[in-house]
Amino acid sequence: MTRNFVYRTIFGVIALFMSGWLAAQSKTAVKASVDRSQIVIGERIQLKLEAEIPENQPIRFFQLDSIPHFEIINSGKIDTVNVERGTSLSQLIYITSFDSGHWVLPPLPLGFDQNIMTDSIPVDVGFSPFDPQQPYHDIKDVMEVKPVEEEKQSKLWWFIGGGVLLAIILYLALRKPKKQAAKITTAPVDPYKQALEQLERLRKEKLTPKAYYSGITDVFRTYVEKRTGILSLQQTTGDLVVQLKPIGIEPALYKELAEVLQLGDFVKFARYEATNADDAHAFETIKKTIEHIEQSIRPVAQQPAS
Repeated sequence: MTRNFVYRTIFGVIALFMSGWLAAQSKTAVKASVDRSQIVIGERIQLKLEAEIPENQPIRFFQLDSIPHFEIINSGKIDTVNVERGTSLSQLIYITSFDSGHWVLPPLPLGFDQNIMTDSIPVDVGFSPFDPQQPYHDIKDVMEVKPVEEEKQSKLWWFIGGGVLLAIILYLALRKPKKQAAKITTAPVDPYKQALEQLERLRKEKLTPKAYYSGITDVFRTYVEKRTGILSLQQTTGDLVVQLKPIGIEPALYKELAEVLQLGDFVKFARYEATNADDAHAFETIKKTIEHIEQSIRPVAQQPAS
């Protein structure tokens, strides 16, 4: 009877201990610590936040936005480590304070759970300590500058200014006049010849369809603007076609030109895949239109004045 009672008592104590140990193992643990509890105003404190979350609990961490009487300088990344009983999380946060006094870092909740919070941490913030062993220096009165010293400084600046002025006069008097550079006159560029050369260069280069059609249409627009004065570079294709109608292009050629300019827009915006025949036709149409405009304008330009 006595022996059975002893056994039951021992087993009961062991069971109670095991249940408490298991309960402790399944409970979330949090901790907050600082590397110093006394600082000078503006000195940095390292605040470390830790949480151990069991496997059966959701993962969450502290949501720290502000702390009364303290300012957050930098928040490090949250380190996560898998441990035997679950997940361990930690983070280093650097804070400081510009308010002198005895302050307390308040308990911080884990996530939004007010039931799981860290302990509060007292921190003393003060000024630099005064050393009574240092000699005391009295505040000195303002010392007036003696008139003699002011006069010497004034004369020195006059000498310096006079020397600089004399050096400038000597430089201007002794320097050799530069020979006037010969004016280089360049013949004006003929828009017609320039356009034909650029077209021929584009035809020989191996370009993508988009670059090819952009090139030949830009050559045409540049020629038209230089030769006729139409602001073709700033206009859409539709507006340009309308502007070209009054200059007297043959109807058949005018129709082909409008189709080629429209085809160029389709190719540039990837709405049509041009063939080799399309490329050749577009080239010949642009070239033929430039030659036609040149022939119709050149006789007027070369007509002698009465």
